Amino acid sequence: MSKKILIAGESWTMHTIHIKGFDTFTTSAYGEGIEFIRNAFIKGGAEVEFLPNHYASEKFPMTLEELSKYDLVILSDIGANTLLLPNDVFAKGLRVPDRLELIKDYVANGGAFIMVGGYMSFTGIDGKARYGQTAIQDILPIKMLDIDDRVEKPQGIFPEVVKEHPVLAGIPKEWPFFLGYNKTIEKEEAEILATINGDPFIAVQEFGKGKTAVFTSDCAPHWGPEGFVKWEYYDKFWQNLLAWLTA
Repeated sequence: MSKKILIAGESWTMHTIHIKGFDTFTTSAYGEGIEFIRNAFIKGGAEVEFLPNHYASEKFPMTLEELSKYDLVILSDIGANTLLLPNDVFAKGLRVPDRLELIKDYVANGGAFIMVGGYMSFTGIDGKARYGQTAIQDILPIKMLDIDDRVEKPQGIFPEVVKEHPVLAGIPKEWPFFLGYNKTIEKEEAEILATINGDPFIAVQEFGKGKTAVFTSDCAPHWGPEGFVKWEYYDKFWQNLLAWLTA
């Protein structure tokens, strides 16, 4: 039976003001970074449901029962506010479940969870992702910073595998370069599988009856450049991670 995966985030809308002397006009565009990781899971036989940022606020599961239909939940480049402030709360002043608390309960009951890095992951750009102030902090194998946690490496930086583990089985120790990552701090109970610049890069741990993992760089450009997303072991890594988390 195929595994069911829910991925939320990995989308953006751009609104640009063009100034030409006295006159201005605007254009807008929409983009997604889901292609590479979604295809990796599908090639491994999994079913993937994708909620881009503008849908996730309203359509991400509101009950533990709904969440439990999935074998794995992934948040990637989606700030905590998107899940904490749906329209019923922000515009109508109503009460709804805390969906980050729901994710914690889901994992404690046997679910699997990954946070993938990005400008709106972990603490994020200008501290706006702010997951360290939510229940997500309790379940991850790392601690988050209280400040903007981006480490930009325009010159490129290579991860270092530091532990043999089923997640890395069949994958060489030499990885492609990355252009940045979210800086985090190792927890004592975590298994750090790879580091980047001395900081956690891939880490896993058990929480309650479930398991969690972090990948502190991006699954797509720009931090995860072409050399990574087109790497011959890209698919295998994500498939291995899914297999270990849901075993």
